[in-house]
Amino acid sequence: MSEGEAVDVEVSETVAAPEASGPMDVFTALKEVLKKALIHDGLARGLHECAKALDRRTAHLCVLANNVTEPAYTRLVEALCAANNINLIKVPEGKQLGEWVGLCKLDKEAKARKVVSCSCVVVKNYGEQSEALNVLLDYFKNSNAK
Repeated sequence: MSEGEAVDVEVSETVAAPEASGPMDVFTALKEVLKKALIHDGLARGLHECAKALDRRTAHLCVLANNVTEPAYTRLVEALCAANNINLIKVPEGKQLGEWVGLCKLDKEAKARKVVSCSCVVVKNYGEQSEALNVLLDYFKNSNAK
């Protein structure tokens, strides 16, 4: 090969995550937003941290588990969210929420083990803009308009 010859090189694009064929589900979008916020150190987990963030108005989003056994806990978080106009979304299980926010150990196959239940999570920093965040914000805009 001489210096003047051009070389054809094929470059294949790699996709980070396979996209679903249909529109993104709200819980799937929430899971992605929580992962991005965790990476950017923008999560407050547990009642004490969440209550501080909600009271200081540094929170953008609050996630509460439905299976909380203490009704005063739920009333406190809902009241703080309502008083400070912070979006609140409820998930069915605390174990699932704990897994989403990194309160678990991962085994060799990247499956969650030793998942710790989490009742409340607050997002203080979304991290980077993503399609999942847009889906979540559209969901809140549509639910608040009703």
